[in-house]
Amino acid sequence: MQWFDALIQGILLGGMYAQYALGMALMFGVMRIVNVSHGDLVILLSLIGISLASAWGLGPFTVMVALVPLAVAMGWLLQKGILNRVVGDDPLPSLIATFGLSLALQNLMLQIWSANSRSLPGGGIESQSVQIGGIYIGLLPVIVLAFATGLTWGLDLMLKRTRFGRALRAASADVEAASMTGINARAVYASATAIAVGILGFAAVFQSLRSTVAPADGGAQLIYAFEAVIIGGMGSVWGAFIGSMVLGISQAIGFRIDPGFGVLAGHIVFLLVLATRPQGLFGKA
Repeated sequence: MQWFDALIQGILLGGMYAQYALGMALMFGVMRIVNVSHGDLVILLSLIGISLASAWGLGPFTVMVALVPLAVAMGWLLQKGILNRVVGDDPLPSLIATFGLSLALQNLMLQIWSANSRSLPGGGIESQSVQIGGIYIGLLPVIVLAFATGLTWGLDLMLKRTRFGRALRAASADVEAASMTGINARAVYASATAIAVGILGFAAVFQSLRSTVAPADGGAQLIYAFEAVIIGGMGSVWGAFIGSMVLGISQAIGFRIDPGFGVLAGHIVFLLVLATRPQGLFGKA
């Protein structure tokens, strides 16, 4: 029963990782843009949400309504102001630019919020659970998983069925050829980054509900998102979702084996997938 419980808890944990990974899947997996500041944006949005809740007495879902549009605007400005100037076939310029942005965001957050950990009050939702067959399942993780599933389905549908999705895939494959068909690659990239960072608005609220956040925590979110995308396969939105599940289950089983082995177990599974199937579970060879 304890291993079945670990499986369930791992899937629920994977729902949180999926919300980190979807934005990474869109930027890194589809657009081939390396955004090192990905995790720091999650933490920045979390701290902004906590401050809004503290100042105005807002509930978590009201904070989400305010935070997601702000995240969308931040993503659009990030692409327009920085990434459009360095995007190209070589991923190194975007990596260097976002690495500098990551350092700047960390120092900005330290100046405003200090190094103290904070969390978003959820009115008790973060501690509620239901018992099913001897297994306690938290209400908040179930909500997180439901949001992650809905976001994955919506993002996959957008990429495959909409004109914008086709334009994005065309621009990612060949910018010059896409431009010849009338596609404005820079405008498409700006909208795509706005969506990617907008998804982090959801992740920021749930992350700050599940645990405390501090300005230095962005690195962990970046690693989990990157590992989930690589495990699932670059270019596959559902692959990133399944990769998040694999990562979450690996960590949950690792925690059952030894409390200090959980995070390491996820890293080991990532390395095994990278060594045996570099294209990921759902990626093309």
